[in-house]
Amino acid sequence: MTYPDERKAVVLLSGGLDSATILAMAQAEGYVCYTMSFDYGQRHRVELDAAAIIARAAGAADHKVIGLNLDGMGGSALTDPGIAVPESEQAGIPVTYVPARNTVFLSLALGWAEVLGAADIFIGVNAVDYSGYPDCRPEFIEAFERVANLATREGVEGEGFTIRAPLQQMSKGEIIQAGLARGVDYSLTVSCYQADDQGRACGRCDSCRLRSAGFAAAGVVDPTRYA
Repeated sequence: MTYPDERKAVVLLSGGLDSATILAMAQAEGYVCYTMSFDYGQRHRVELDAAAIIARAAGAADHKVIGLNLDGMGGSALTDPGIAVPESEQAGIPVTYVPARNTVFLSLALGWAEVLGAADIFIGVNAVDYSGYPDCRPEFIEAFERVANLATREGVEGEGFTIRAPLQQMSKGEIIQAGLARGVDYSLTVSCYQADDQGRACGRCDSCRLRSAGFAAAGVVDPTRYA
């Protein structure tokens, strides 16, 4: 399908709460959205089914799933079955951090954006209610935007790229309120790091705790299905 005079954006869509919200935000700004997910060997692959459902429900112009072999490197509880997903708060950067994940994801999104002629890339990273991942910090997003405009033809010869991270300074409750105001159906999303094959959440991992607290803070019923 073609869209005349469209204002395009690539949106990284994991299938979780935050990425569903940024998709709605981008569409509310008038972007025609091209969504991208990654099958990187994550133990919670059911999130990919959620991402496809969300993209379809939102009317994304196209939805790509890119296969990666990050589980071949391991080093994370999300890609190595030998490392348990923690069910209590951890000091420092947790074992659910996936080495270089957002750097790789943004690089591939950048490539697709250049092919599409999309100047904006949306990512749902957050620096307030998050797990302490270094690749969710504003400093990283700013640095990657500089790289994007140094390393591409569009950055050198065209108008360049903007990495959009609209959730960075929002609490989880504020994110949920923003999404609900834009019609996001959070029952379609999967956030759990160890969701079962039906997408039911464990209710104990860090992601589940942040999500549950967010719905409580937003003052709305949590639609999450728990195992």
